[in-house]
Amino acid sequence: MALNGPNFYEQRRYLQHAIANQKDLKEVILGADFFMFNEFLNNQASFSENRLGKQYLTPEDAINSIFSWDAFSASQETISDSQKNPKDDVNYGRNGFFPVRDIDKKITEWRFEAGLNLYLELHSNYQLSDKYLADFKSFVELCKQKGITLKVFISPAHATDLEAIRTTGQWQTFEQWKRDIVQIVPVWDFSGYNSVTTEPISNHMINYVDNSHYTPKIGDLVLNRVLSYQDETVPKDFGILLTPENVESHIAKIRADREVWANKNPDEVKLVKDIKQEYDAKQALAPK
Repeated sequence: MALNGPNFYEQRRYLQHAIANQKDLKEVILGADFFMFNEFLNNQASFSENRLGKQYLTPEDAINSIFSWDAFSASQETISDSQKNPKDDVNYGRNGFFPVRDIDKKITEWRFEAGLNLYLELHSNYQLSDKYLADFKSFVELCKQKGITLKVFISPAHATDLEAIRTTGQWQTFEQWKRDIVQIVPVWDFSGYNSVTTEPISNHMINYVDNSHYTPKIGDLVLNRVLSYQDETVPKDFGILLTPENVESHIAKIRADREVWANKNPDEVKLVKDIKQEYDAKQALAPK
C-alpha cells in the first residue's frame, strides 16, 4: 500500500476499502513508517470516510472531478502540455506513461535539507500512539481473516533521516515501536546503517532522491528481498526479518552501527544537528 503521509487509521480504512472493491485480493505489501504511528498525526485533508467502502464515485467526488476549478485548470495544463514535444532524454513506457520522475540531481543536497526540515516540522512533537498500534493489529487480523498474505517492511530511510529522529529525542521511542509491531507480525527491516542507507549525500546519488525517498532501483531491491526473488541481487546487509526472538539483538546492532557511521560521517551528523538548531531557533521566535 502506497499512500501519501497517512496515519495508520487511514491505512486500515483504505485496506477495508480495497477489500470491498476487490473480493479476491490475495496479497498486501505494506511499508510501515514510524511516522504513521504519531499520536499527533491527524487524518490527511483529502481523506474522506464518505467515499470508502463504495464501488462507485460519490456525487461529491464526481462533481469535484469534473466541474471543479482544479479539474478545469488541470485539463488546461494537460491540453497545453500535449502540444509540446517531449524531451529527448525522457523514456516513456510502451503504454505512453512517464515511468520515472525527472529529478534534477544538481539540487539533491538542497532536497535533503528541505526533507529534514519537513520532518522536524511534522514530527518534532511525537508520541507513539496506542490507537494507531491497535489499528495496525486490526489491519493484520483483517488480512488473516480474509486469507490475504501480508508482508510488512520498514522502509530504508537514509541514515540522516534516522539522525533526525535522534535529534528530536525519540530514538528510544523508535526502538520501542519496532518491538511493538513485531509482537503483532514479523516485519522486514531495511532501516539502519547498511550499504544502501549510508550512501554519502551528494549531487550524484544513485540510491536516494532525498532523506526519505529512495529510487526505483532501491524499491526493487526491497521487493526482491521481501518476495524472495532474485536474492542474489540484494546486498547481504540489506533487510532482515524481525521477530520477537531477534528484535533486541537487531536493535543493539543498529546502535553499534550508528556509532561507526557517525564517526565516519561527521559532516552529515553536523548537517542534521545544524538543521535542528536552526529549527529550534525559529520555534523560539515564533508567536506563542
